[in-house]
Amino acid sequence: MASDIVAQLADSLAKAGVEDGELSYKGQGRKLDDAQSVEEIVKEIQDFEGLEALRLEGNTFGVEAAQAIAKALETKSQFQRCYWSDMFTGRLRPEIPPALNSLGDALMLAGARLTVLDLSDNAFGPDGVKGIEKLLKSTACYTLQELRLNNCGMGIGGGKILAASLIQCHKKSSAEGTPLSLKVFVAGRNRLENDGATALAQAFKLMGSMEEVHMPQNGINHQGVTALASAMQHNAALRILNLNDNTFTEKGAIAMAQALKHLRSIQVINFGDCLVRPAGAAAIAETVSEGLPILKELNLSFCEITEEAALAVAQAVTNKDQLVKLDLNGNCLGEDGCKALRDAMEDMNMGELLGSLSDDEGDQDDDEDEDDEKDDDDEDVDEEELEEEEEEEDEEESIDNKLSTPVSVPRPPDVSSFLSFPSPDKLLKLGAKRALLIEQQVDVSDATKTAEAFLKIASVYKEENTDVKNAVLDSIDALLKKAFSTPSFQGYSFVSSLLVLLGLIKSEDKVKPVAVVPGHLHTLEHVVRQDYFPKENVAVLEAFMSRNDKVLDSCGNARNGLQSTLHRVGADS
Repeated sequence: MASDIVAQLADSLAKAGVEDGELSYKGQGRKLDDAQSVEEIVKEIQDFEGLEALRLEGNTFGVEAAQAIAKALETKSQFQRCYWSDMFTGRLRPEIPPALNSLGDALMLAGARLTVLDLSDNAFGPDGVKGIEKLLKSTACYTLQELRLNNCGMGIGGGKILAASLIQCHKKSSAEGTPLSLKVFVAGRNRLENDGATALAQAFKLMGSMEEVHMPQNGINHQGVTALASAMQHNAALRILNLNDNTFTEKGAIAMAQALKHLRSIQVINFGDCLVRPAGAAAIAETVSEGLPILKELNLSFCEITEEAALAVAQAVTNKDQLVKLDLNGNCLGEDGCKALRDAMEDMNMGELLGSLSDDEGDQDDDEDEDDEKDDDDEDVDEEELEEEEEEEDEEESIDNKLSTPVSVPRPPDVSSFLSFPSPDKLLKLGAKRALLIEQQVDVSDATKTAEAFLKIASVYKEENTDVKNAVLDSIDALLKKAFSTPSFQGYSFVSSLLVLLGLIKSEDKVKPVAVVPGHLHTLEHVVRQDYFPKENVAVLEAFMSRNDKVLDSCGNARNGLQSTLHRVGADS
């Protein structure tokens, strides 16, 4: 009899995978559509005293099944770890957010304090991120240490929602004396691109607690890499940085090399397939040689590095006594370069640490590198020349208008003149159609140009002059309503540009901040109360406006008013 009980118990443990407060159904390949299909799982969850972790990965759950499991979790106050990757295979995308919402609501109701949330390999897109948005902002995530969202197809939109949620969670948890201190972030293969990466960089910078960041294969170019580099400097405990298969180019690589100088705890650097090129590799080599005392792995494979730069990297690791691997495969060393690299590593008694060079691309002529550089520079020059040509055309058109206008007839209102040299008088002289004229003049598909126009219009705001005040606010409302309703407009980029131009974020592109005046903050206070302004951006503004930045010292009352409004709007959202 006793042996039967032991056998049953062993079978139950084998099926459920119970270990250290953990209940596991990992990899069972079950298709669970409704409440009836998960009755057994629900009962085991209900009967499990002190449940801390639940593994559901490798099965597929419908909305009703997820809701039934959620109901069982509502009483599990000791719950900490969600291993919920690959649990929606074959489900329609609209099914996923309500399933995630129900599970998240249950954890909040239970009073759980999560340390691990793994939703990797679910391909739920931006809508899936919305499904966990409320959970991420809640007290359940104040204690979150690991967030794993690999291969979820979040896209730029999902990345922005995620970043705003983390910033909001940090703000709220900090107010309670327990700031969110996320340690591990995994979000490879998510198509985050520059804007998504830049948004997340702001969250990383604010938290300052990261130990591992994995963001490979996200289509991030040097702008996004530079934003991440700036954020990483504020995460002194960072041990692992994996940005494999993004496109640094020299600009991003040099920015990242500068950031690494602040990271003495770094152990693993994976910049493979990131196109750092010789100049970028040389910059990274300089940083490695000067610091990074406990570096264990350095991956600069498939980065178009030439022999000279590769030898500089090898020389840089000379005294890294904890190094276990240097990967320089797939570069442009040529046969002689590969031999020279192997010899150099052997001479340092580190030959066994050098990875294979079997995929070397062969020697690359300097002329080809120069052509690549020239192509990149030409792209930048072409954009600048195009802008200059457009400005010249505008000036010529303005001159033609002047010549064809009789001296006795007053010139019509000139929006370009106002935006170039703003003044209250010029704004009023634009007349009743000023809002429409400004809206037509500004390219609202460009977030930076929209931010610049915002600050120029807001700079003439006069609290004591009702006409000017109304003219400013009407113009701003028209401009931003059009911007935020334009599909290609990136609201998060607009906020980022605004913070850079106000001097609240340092710009790697050497953007000169404007002289901040109270009108900027008064106008911004008006904007954040409007329906067209995305509420997820309020937390970002509040986080940076609450800092003790000297640039805002001259705007005491306006700053206080804006902070109060941001706090109130944030609390209501």
